[in-house]
Amino acid sequence: MIAGIGIDIVEIKRMQPWTGNSKLLQRFFHPDELAASLSRGNSAAQSLAARFAAKEAFGKALGTGITNIALKDIMVTNRENGKPEIRLFGTAQKAFEKSGADRVHISLSHEKENAIAMVVLEEV
Repeated sequence: MIAGIGIDIVEIKRMQPWTGNSKLLQRFFHPDELAASLSRGNSAAQSLAARFAAKEAFGKALGTGITNIALKDIMVTNRENGKPEIRLFGTAQKAFEKSGADRVHISLSHEKENAIAMVVLEEV
């Protein structure tokens, strides 16, 4: 059963100045997620935008927003085949457990100026 759905869109150019601000990046992104995104060179802003959208979409899927969640506690990674997944830590893990959901599904996309993410929470 679907426990929640969230979607968010982020303008990629919004992330471009962030790539040079380590304090800001460390505030919003898990260290492993950040390293993977920045390693993409010219696509770093695109990667960061999609991941930031995923964090916002996760909060929307919870129905609570991200008010009490440290965004760096939500890590978006990719499996070897490229499929994105969310790993939760600390405040995000606690919020997820409180929601009653058992699984998180995520989809990311980007086109020209925008990146979008959709998150579905599922109760098994």
